[in-house]
Amino acid sequence: MDLDLSEEQEAIRDMTHSLLEEYSSVEAVRIAEDDPKGVPEALWKQLSEGGLVGVLIPEEFGGGGLGMVEAALIYEEIGRAMAPTPHFVSGVMSASVMLEAGSEAQKLAWLPKIASGEAVLTPAWIEPERGYGEVGVQLEAKREGDDFVLSGTKLSVNYAGVAERLLVLARSEDGVEILLVDPHAEGVRLTHYLSQSGEPHYKVDFDGVRVPTSDRVGEAGNGWATWDTVMHRGIVLLAAQAIGGAARCLEETVEYAKVRVQFDKPLGAFQALAHYMADASTHIDGGRVLVHEAAWNAAEGRSIARFAPMAKLFACNTYQQTTKVCAQIWGGVAFTIEYDVQMFFRRAKELQLSWWDTPYLEELIAADVLD
Repeated sequence: MDLDLSEEQEAIRDMTHSLLEEYSSVEAVRIAEDDPKGVPEALWKQLSEGGLVGVLIPEEFGGGGLGMVEAALIYEEIGRAMAPTPHFVSGVMSASVMLEAGSEAQKLAWLPKIASGEAVLTPAWIEPERGYGEVGVQLEAKREGDDFVLSGTKLSVNYAGVAERLLVLARSEDGVEILLVDPHAEGVRLTHYLSQSGEPHYKVDFDGVRVPTSDRVGEAGNGWATWDTVMHRGIVLLAAQAIGGAARCLEETVEYAKVRVQFDKPLGAFQALAHYMADASTHIDGGRVLVHEAAWNAAEGRSIARFAPMAKLFACNTYQQTTKVCAQIWGGVAFTIEYDVQMFFRRAKELQLSWWDTPYLEELIAADVLD
């Protein structure tokens, strides 16, 4: 693997950094935390017009047609900026499901809209008191004629308030299905609730919701295989996001340690604190290499059965530990809303718990190591 970035990759990273610096300031992020929509319109417009929303979508469907390495560079910048955006749920997960299993008609109908930012799609996956694996998908999809009838509840449906369609994982007599569901259809009820990261999360209840079989994505009962494949690629980008957030939090803490004086010398002059920051920097750099290796293997069509969960596990642990150490260096002010450290701290913990948590990732790695 070549660790040097090409001129094109550097340009993509720098463009993303500049765009987010202007449209995803800390002030904009704070405002978005109190908004049920959760995404500044100006930011989403700029991401769409800049071609960043459709970065993984082929050019034939209006996307950028770039690879996983480029997407990882974008996601590191998204993490640095704490950008409040449905990019991951729509431009990565939903678009990837369509590319992996959608019919030609479904691709033509939705991928150009996703790439342009015109439409947001979001997965409805997690269920109350159920796990992250295939057995955790128990929302009933009962077949009645040419329709599925959905009954059950989904939790943590990100950005459902701005979504044009939900990609619902449900269980039929054939197995797990992925169904396109209109969030405004009869029998669908959305309930917004606050999340640890500030992203808009929704509880979605389905009460006898009818979905035509033509809105099934992929073959009958093959939904989990599609979802598992897409998840492995998606968590690589979340790992990049974690590394970006950890790096930004550490940079701000290092600057603070240079100017905050205690006992007549800067905090950074105390050996114990300097060593904490040195350890954090080492873990961030190591995590970045692991993320790039996972992204490169995905781009080359190699197996990421081990690299993807390793990358998210290590990167999210690094994010959580880095923000914890940074908070300790800042002291009591770190947990007050006026300071930025608590924003990184909250996002680090939620990212560690969501989209496959630590125990599930460890099981995936162990299965690959011990197989």
